[in-house]
Amino acid sequence: MGCAGSSQSKADGTVKKIRKPKPWKHPQPITKSQLMQLRDEFWDTAPHYGGRKEIWDALRAAAEADLSLAQAIVDSAGVIVQSADLTICYDERGAKYELPKYVLSEPTNLIREGLGSLQF
Repeated sequence: MGCAGSSQSKADGTVKKIRKPKPWKHPQPITKSQLMQLRDEFWDTAPHYGGRKEIWDALRAAAEADLSLAQAIVDSAGVIVQSADLTICYDERGAKYELPKYVLSEPTNLIREGLGSLQF
């Protein structure tokens, strides 16, 4: 038996701090509504990839929150963060959870809707 936070600790005893994903580019320019549809589809099907629904729910809440709240969410849910950008996590039972970058941040080639051809 270990302490409650031992599973989240690295070898030096510190918890891995969450950070935003590095900038990324979608294969094609994408609108905000298309991005939101991709995210909704992912979260609707995520529990079918394995793992526990409550962990998927916690990961969604963390992905949609600011960094300090996201850190509190994953810590309280017992999520073990392998990649600080939340792309790879584990639960306390060892189940792996992989999150695509599109649920964590916006791509660099996001098309702002309603601007027509005036893209900057």
